Amino acid sequence: MSSVFGAMFRVSTFGESHCAAVGAVIDGCPPGLPLSEADIQPQLDRRRPGQSALTTQRDEQDLVSILSGVENGITLGTPIGLLVHNRDQRPSDYQQMQNIPRPSHADYTYQMKYGIRAASGGGRASARETIGRVAAGAVAEKYLAEHYGVEMVAWVDAVGPLQGGTVDLAGVSRQQVDACAVRSPDPVAAKAMAELIAEVRDNEDSVGGVVACVCRNLPAGLGEPVFDKFEALLAHAMLSIPASKGFEIGSGFGGSRMLGSAHNDPFVRKGARLGTVTNHSGGVQGGISNGESVYFRVAFKPPATIALRQHTADFAGNDAVLEAKGRHDPCIVPRAVPVVEGMAALVILDLLLRQEYRQGGR
Repeated sequence: MSSVFGAMFRVSTFGESHCAAVGAVIDGCPPGLPLSEADIQPQLDRRRPGQSALTTQRDEQDLVSILSGVENGITLGTPIGLLVHNRDQRPSDYQQMQNIPRPSHADYTYQMKYGIRAASGGGRASARETIGRVAAGAVAEKYLAEHYGVEMVAWVDAVGPLQGGTVDLAGVSRQQVDACAVRSPDPVAAKAMAELIAEVRDNEDSVGGVVACVCRNLPAGLGEPVFDKFEALLAHAMLSIPASKGFEIGSGFGGSRMLGSAHNDPFVRKGARLGTVTNHSGGVQGGISNGESVYFRVAFKPPATIALRQHTADFAGNDAVLEAKGRHDPCIVPRAVPVVEGMAALVILDLLLRQEYRQGGR
């Protein structure tokens, strides 16, 4: 499907970069959850453009309205409609690019798939589509926090060649992450990352990076083997985010260079449950959560739209020179942090609702 995510907590997003509005419809949110725009807006504020000199300067407040599914501040169990108006569209910025597909962008592939495309701002392929994900994810996060005590925190782990330091997975907070514009909890690395992003911006270029995320207080038993394993659904969610190019959980690719004797996570009693001494598994074994924190990383490519002069070809195959206009992020990862958190929340709540159904709790 091009718009629906989830099995029991289902989310459909809608809208293009420069249309009148974007948003989401949630189907399957349990009734009785206290919910208002104030519960959703903070995550949208973290995602919105124009929040610092390191991001696109498109001026959008991204204020959310709840259209349905809530009465007197309580969810009804019916579909929840979430709407955010586009206030600062500039489709005219893209007029000269209508006939030239931007290198590594979705212009060419959308045109080949549908025979038509929204030529302004990337249309449906724009990162602006993630507003619906973040808004729906904020609803899922509130339910997870209130009913299960589950929380997730994401941060910028790398920008280009610059790697952040070791992060305390048990203690890292969103307050620490948001202490700087680049959203790295490592102050030394954050300063260097910010300088690199500013440099590539001034050179009309772009740079990629990595977002890491930890999900805490999950129960054991989540995941639907064999095809809907926990990590498989996480990978699906993260690789559906615009500009994402890689996903790893726990030890990830580094684990392939270890011996089994070093990589295995021995069990130990932790209060009333079994836990593991180490967490190379990233909180998932056999596709099912084991009760430890789930830890994963998502790689994002450099944003494809850059102002730097590029030699390419137009749709007719003729040589062309592209100097892209518009307002674009020189590095997407600082604003991708709440998107990663939101998608993680959607996966986890959906799996918890599936598990409750299996156990007869709903």
